[in-house]
Amino acid sequence: MAYAIPAAIAGRFLLSFTSIYDSLKYDHLLTSPLTSYPRLQEGVFLYKHGIDPYSGGGFYHSPLLLSLFSTVLPQYSPIPQLLWASCDIISAYSLAQIWRLRSKDETGRRDGRIAGSYLLNPYLFLPSLALSTSSLENALFLTAIVFACRGKTVPSLFTLALLSHLSLPSVLFLPPFVMLLHVSPTSALASATKESTLRLGSSIKSFFIFAICMSFASVCNLITTGGWDWVYRTWGTGLLLPDLSPNTGLWWYFFTEMFDHFRPYFLMVFSVHLLIYVAPVCMKFKHDPLFAIFILQGLLAIFKPYPTLSDPGLFLSMISVFPEIFPYLRHPIVTALLHLHASLLLPLFHSLWLAQGTGNANFFYASTLVFGMANGAAVTDCMWAGLRVAFGQKDGVEYVQE
Repeated sequence: MAYAIPAAIAGRFLLSFTSIYDSLKYDHLLTSPLTSYPRLQEGVFLYKHGIDPYSGGGFYHSPLLLSLFSTVLPQYSPIPQLLWASCDIISAYSLAQIWRLRSKDETGRRDGRIAGSYLLNPYLFLPSLALSTSSLENALFLTAIVFACRGKTVPSLFTLALLSHLSLPSVLFLPPFVMLLHVSPTSALASATKESTLRLGSSIKSFFIFAICMSFASVCNLITTGGWDWVYRTWGTGLLLPDLSPNTGLWWYFFTEMFDHFRPYFLMVFSVHLLIYVAPVCMKFKHDPLFAIFILQGLLAIFKPYPTLSDPGLFLSMISVFPEIFPYLRHPIVTALLHLHASLLLPLFHSLWLAQGTGNANFFYASTLVFGMANGAAVTDCMWAGLRVAFGQKDGVEYVQE
């Protein structure tokens, strides 16, 4: 492992100088309309030529990315590829830091394994090679967690605000982040009855700071675009689902087959469905908010409107931060086999439908349902294991969680 991680990092940077991006950039498994780099390039081109990219119907990226790639970062190869590779390194390093802060391990003996769980995860490095902006979102997400674990309120909430501007569902992480800022990140799954140190006054202050950070980023967006059209084209896209391009999620096919007069109702149902998990998860794991963030990440990876492989990939890599749940997992082999099955079906049925033309949308959507079941099995198993840790293990005794 001592040589595997440097080799993985070197290999990741070497791939930045290959043409593999051209083969992956339009893959629906790796990118979505909200994370596609070609669409970002198109928006930057329009912006540089004085045309509002949000006046059309194909650009859904945040103005933060628009301003960044139109001013600071050049778009000619291999600069973007190197940037994405750097984000992967930052994400892997942040994940290792989260482990250190949670375990209080200063020796770094498991850092290589933790970083390897990110760098060597095909669900993560393939979207990165396709230059999906989900890799940038992962880097922001893990960096925000590191800041929260260290109790740095402003950097953590500011990073979360930037992430929320890139991906609106990320705003649902705010409650557990506020809890984590005032609670130790060390494992408390075995001490589920301990008193929480969270106070109302400090929580309100944290929410206020987050609102200021969101407002600041919104003003920057307003200055960049000169109007508020970006709100509908970025945040509104995740709520109204104007683009029904196929992806690994559960929304696109459902709304493709739906009559228009039912659409507003089910858009409301699907959007509210994301909200209902936040309060129960935060209350159940109030003693361990880092684990609550982990569970919510897995739930959003299943139910968000425009997911890619990167979303469940991040959840699977984060499992390495919680080794205390490993003995209590009930069906890890079944979950692994489901993921293996889905990873074979997804590209196969995608090719049969869109490349060879011998299948139809039902083929691909069936494979996404298998993939959703695999992700659901992983989340429920980890949640059960997190609850089961508090009871310990006694032979011949069965416990029921109320």
